[in-house]
Amino acid sequence: MQRRHFLTLAGMLVAGATFPTSPVLSQGVDVDAILRDPAAPTSGNPNGDVTVVAFLDYNCPYCKKAAPDLERAVKEDGGIRLVYKDWPILTEASVYGAQMALAAKYQDGYDKVHHALMAIPGRGVSKEQMAAAVRATGIDIDRLNADLNTHVGDIAALLRRNLAQAESIGLQGTPTYLIGPFRTSTLDYAGFKEAFAEARRRQAAE
Repeated sequence: MQRRHFLTLAGMLVAGATFPTSPVLSQGVDVDAILRDPAAPTSGNPNGDVTVVAFLDYNCPYCKKAAPDLERAVKEDGGIRLVYKDWPILTEASVYGAQMALAAKYQDGYDKVHHALMAIPGRGVSKEQMAAAVRATGIDIDRLNADLNTHVGDIAALLRRNLAQAESIGLQGTPTYLIGPFRTSTLDYAGFKEAFAEARRRQAAE
């Protein structure tokens, strides 16, 4: 699918422009399903005052470039609830990577596998490269495979929900981040920090 910037937030910050006021999640969209799907992996502060929803693909170079900055910004902020939406739209290997990461969740290893897959350089990463990266994390591979077999239906259902949610809000590429009332694509560390701050400003003004 074609990658496309929905809001060039980093560019807006440089230019000093204001954020858009229209809500990202409009009528007809199941907001609660997007923000609080109980099967979706989460990170950061579970009681954070700002929720970030990240639609990602393990073969997306833009996702990989932004991942360390997102993790750093979330960790340093301390008040961000981060929701991961595995949205494997680029290659067959992307689906394989998403399945492994979601299977790792059953042994509390999603973050470990997610970071390992995001750290593989380049695009067009193969299943074999992904499998090697996951093994290198030290996660229990036998259990991961068993959990994948046991929960294959649940994992497939979650990926279908992520796809439906992405389509319901008109997403066309990865990465896409929903940050409070804003939607954006690739950001750097400073961009994420400013987006968090602006989301809080907007929430306080409501």
